[in-house]
Amino acid sequence: RAAERRANRGKLPEHLPRIIETLMPAATCCPCCAGDLFEIGHDESQRLDVVPAQYRVIVTRRPKLACRACHGVVLQHAAPERLIRGGLPTERLVAHVIDAKYHWHLPLYRQAQMLATHGIAIDRSTLAFWVGYAAQELKPLWHRLRQLLLASSKLCVDETPAPVLDPGRGRTKTGYFWALSRDDRPWAGPDPPGVVYAYAPGRGAVHGLQLLEGFRGIIHCDGYQAYKTMTRETRADALSGTLAFCWSHLRRQFVKIEREAAPAPAPVAREALERIAQLYAVEKALRGRSDVERRAGRQAHARPLATALKQWFEAKLDHLAQKSDTAKALRYALRHWDGLTLYLDDGRIEMDTNAVERAMRPIKLNAKNSLFAGCDEGAENWAVLASLIETCKLNGVSAEHWLADVLAKLVNGWPAARLDELLPWASIYTMHAHDPRLAA
Repeated sequence: RAAERRANRGKLPEHLPRIIETLMPAATCCPCCAGDLFEIGHDESQRLDVVPAQYRVIVTRRPKLACRACHGVVLQHAAPERLIRGGLPTERLVAHVIDAKYHWHLPLYRQAQMLATHGIAIDRSTLAFWVGYAAQELKPLWHRLRQLLLASSKLCVDETPAPVLDPGRGRTKTGYFWALSRDDRPWAGPDPPGVVYAYAPGRGAVHGLQLLEGFRGIIHCDGYQAYKTMTRETRADALSGTLAFCWSHLRRQFVKIEREAAPAPAPVAREALERIAQLYAVEKALRGRSDVERRAGRQAHARPLATALKQWFEAKLDHLAQKSDTAKALRYALRHWDGLTLYLDDGRIEMDTNAVERAMRPIKLNAKNSLFAGCDEGAENWAVLASLIETCKLNGVSAEHWLADVLAKLVNGWPAARLDELLPWASIYTMHAHDPRLAA
């Protein structure tokens, strides 16, 4: 056990500053002959330390300079631009509040309590105003990020409910966060990863069409009916997209069947899971290879497995009670078969939508900790800020440092034509990025 503790105690990163403390013996001369001592070596140990957050007040003085000889000549530096004109916070402090709320999911009321322990009395509503103001300043970047993702050839799409306060009715209503995710790293694609969230009052096709307007390509999603409606050719506003469905959603149905049958066996569900696991084993061996290599590997190894699996599904379905959960799962698989197997012919497509589902976890965690958004506008601000923060995380960039830098640049009149230089994957930010796993 002692060896396990030593193995799992962590590692001190090289980029952290080292503060050297040298402990000299009390005696500086030899206890035997009183001669001088000299160093022959040293023992060294390292411990991780923390400097607690320190708040300070930036006092900006602008001296007025006048000429003794000339009447009426007074020179003074122009007042610096601020995110909150006449307000208390620096852009760095606003970035800190946003990062704490949307990256680390610390509700504003708790942040207000933490400020109070430092003797700083700032109401939660004031913090909310800062956050909302910053979201509006950052919204052009959100629009640009969405525009670039929609220009991709493939996107993962998902939606999740979120409670929103319904003003005047004294209760919450159910809104939805939609997510567009791009992550081409599994096939070493050229485009950087990113995610865009959008708030909508519902999860119907009309809201998905608004979010995906102009997209042409592969839509990787679950089997929810709204996605099929969005691409239905009979619609005048239908998307020019092809649906690729998710093997994880199919797999979960068999997992649920087996779990609910326990301790009794569920042989069909068990064999289905084993066969799907074989497909995932092929995929694991191909991860990180180019799309051409992945397609070739899938055709050689996964295609025969998928063909046999479909035949097995059809054979088993004929011998099952048609109203059973197992039969429903088999019918789901066969009904979505073309979309489930689309990945076999295109090395860019993943087997599942796990990437966008991972992107939804921070939304759910923030909703759990904050309980609800204060209004529709607050939910829209949430979507803007979460999009930018999660894209920072995907690219291994410190969200707080990025926010502080970008807010300062926007406040000081950054040109709208150069917004791409401020996106989280811009080289000025990624060149200093750490491992993305550390930013999660």
